Amino acid sequence: MPRSVVVRALVALAVLVPSIWSAVTLRPTLGLDLRGGTQIVLETRDAPGTVADAAATDRVLAVLRDRVDGLGVAEPALSRSGERRIVVELPGVQDPAEAADVLGRTAQLTIHPVLGAASPGTARVLPDEDGTALALGPPALAGEDVSGARASTGTPGVIGSVVDVAFAGEGRQRWQQLTAQAACAPSGDPARRIAIVLDDRVISSPQLDPSIACGAGIPGGSTTITGSFSREQAGDLAVLISGGALPVPVEIIEQRTVGPTLGAAAIEASAVAAAIGVALTGVFLLTVYRLVGLAAVLALAAYVVISYAGLTALGATLTLPGLAGFVLAIGMAVDANVLVAERAREEYQRVRRLDRAAEIGYRSALPAVADSAVTTLLAAGLLFGLASGPVRGFGVTLTLGVLVSLFSALVLSRMLTIWLVRRRWIRQRPAWSGLASLGPVRTWLGRRDPDLLRRHRRLLVCSAIVVLLAIAGVVARGLEFGVEFTGGRAVEFSTARPMEPEAAREAVADAGFPTLAVQATGTGGLSVRSGDLTDEDVAAVRVALADAAGGAELLRDERIGPSLGEELRRGALIALGVALAAQLIYLAVRFRWVFSVGAVVALMANVTVVVGVFAWWGRPVDGVFLAALLTVIGYTVNDSVVVFDRIREGWTTEHGPALRRLVGAAVLATLPRTVNTGVSTLVILAALLVLGGDTLVDFALALLVGIVVGTASTISVAAPLAIELQRGRRPPAPRRPVARRRSTGAVL
Repeated sequence: MPRSVVVRALVALAVLVPSIWSAVTLRPTLGLDLRGGTQIVLETRDAPGTVADAAATDRVLAVLRDRVDGLGVAEPALSRSGERRIVVELPGVQDPAEAADVLGRTAQLTIHPVLGAASPGTARVLPDEDGTALALGPPALAGEDVSGARASTGTPGVIGSVVDVAFAGEGRQRWQQLTAQAACAPSGDPARRIAIVLDDRVISSPQLDPSIACGAGIPGGSTTITGSFSREQAGDLAVLISGGALPVPVEIIEQRTVGPTLGAAAIEASAVAAAIGVALTGVFLLTVYRLVGLAAVLALAAYVVISYAGLTALGATLTLPGLAGFVLAIGMAVDANVLVAERAREEYQRVRRLDRAAEIGYRSALPAVADSAVTTLLAAGLLFGLASGPVRGFGVTLTLGVLVSLFSALVLSRMLTIWLVRRRWIRQRPAWSGLASLGPVRTWLGRRDPDLLRRHRRLLVCSAIVVLLAIAGVVARGLEFGVEFTGGRAVEFSTARPMEPEAAREAVADAGFPTLAVQATGTGGLSVRSGDLTDEDVAAVRVALADAAGGAELLRDERIGPSLGEELRRGALIALGVALAAQLIYLAVRFRWVFSVGAVVALMANVTVVVGVFAWWGRPVDGVFLAALLTVIGYTVNDSVVVFDRIREGWTTEHGPALRRLVGAAVLATLPRTVNTGVSTLVILAALLVLGGDTLVDFALALLVGIVVGTASTISVAAPLAIELQRGRRPPAPRRPVARRRSTGAVL
């Protein structure tokens, strides 16, 4: 066995064995949009005398951890994002109002003597827990005097749970002095109470027990607050007291709540789509490429295992867009295998040896495979660096998928293919390999030798008309921006009985909300959007829909602050602009500038058409749509890269043919690869479109339109525009001597 095959086999084992072990023993971390729960994004604000810098945000994070731990949430996650933001994930929390209320308390915790009932001229008056106005004296203790608080079961004779509070340092003495003064008031007098104030609200105002004597107070630096608390009420009070004050104010700028039902449906839909997509892709590869297709299928299976193991080993959080990206990457992983197989088929017509043709095919396809990977990684990097929320998870998944697909195609598939074609029984029956024939379609195209770009200017005109129609949709219909870009709140419900949007709007209007935007979702649910919806409004809307449809369940709740919406809109434009600029620079370096301009203009046309389709269709433009759009940019460039790589190869080996004929021949030679890869990817996207939830439907729709239009734009925009820009200019000089080959193309 050749040494190269042995080396690749050892490398493959070194990667596969730990990957299989990780896939079997480890479990991925699911995002809240898949397992259900609430995500709250807080942003710190400057306070008088305090700047909300990274250090202040870290102190806020420490206080919030104490508060979240006290809420009793299983596996909470808190992390600082940037200098001023904190992301709090609370799995299983379906009513975020209570959690947001506890996390957002910002004022200094203070403990006051109660002077008595409120009267005219009283300096400070606050209502107690029951709404009775109390006159408060100056604060006697602050949050730093409290060392801890915890809820516990009441002692015999005490109804409900209690809260035990402990004081530290000088706070012990001040607490005894405060209670000694309050105990001098008669029993039942408001002045015998102690007020605990947080965020200008009295969170507790217990009255001293009659057994405490005047002037004695409560010694020992601890006390117990009673009040017929439930377990939950005592727990919340203990969290607020022990958590104390936040060093700087915080503002909730984003809040997302996803019900567990929606998460389970998304996982099931993606799993079914992945299974169907992989199965159909495997059948397709086996039918078209036979034994070489079998090697690609085995490498594809290894790709799935390694990618899954990589996600679990890295501890990456798998979100809904990330899961869709994982499914999509399966189709993209086929691209390198198809490209190599097509080049190997061409080489076999020249060398008539399977092993030699396979080796040359891998070497010849390597530049296009590498360029395609780099362009996709550029888009994935922009997703991670410029996007936010779940879209970043899609960038991580896409990056991992591209890297593993390179390993799958260039190591695993290459090793298996070379090993197979060296078998004697394969050499005796070369037709079994899948490399011995160009196929009837390619043979027919070769005999006809069509001048595909003979009317390339007409193609440019037709493309311009399509782009103008897309722009007309944006102008005439406008874009339906999601709350991520506009700010506001969007709530999605599922109803017990199917309900038409008109009937839902009528029910919501009767409940006192005539201006709310009510739309049907792709899963048969209802989406309610507004710039200003309170928790009470959401509850009232749910009751109205439940009365009209026999029941309603909250599936998703998203709240975006106006400042964050503006920032996301700006970030989206920056991401698109940087993506186009990055592709322009990379293609200009790798190819001639005329090609890079043609490819980027094709990209801009593709993006415009996708946006126009969403405008005409009235689909929402949100963060997931941005993820799909950036993916379309990376995916579309792959087609242009493959075609341009063929043109560059022809230019460095043949200087006689006219550029138009050369570009047309390159398009024809790569057309089978384009169709075969496109079919593999479209199969999976079609499964997501049919089986996915509302978010997955929009994601799959954007990618379906983008891939179809992007493939066409390579032929109708990028190639014709490169011909026009190159007109009258000298072709490039050969970079190195290259053996002359016939451009025979590949099989469809």
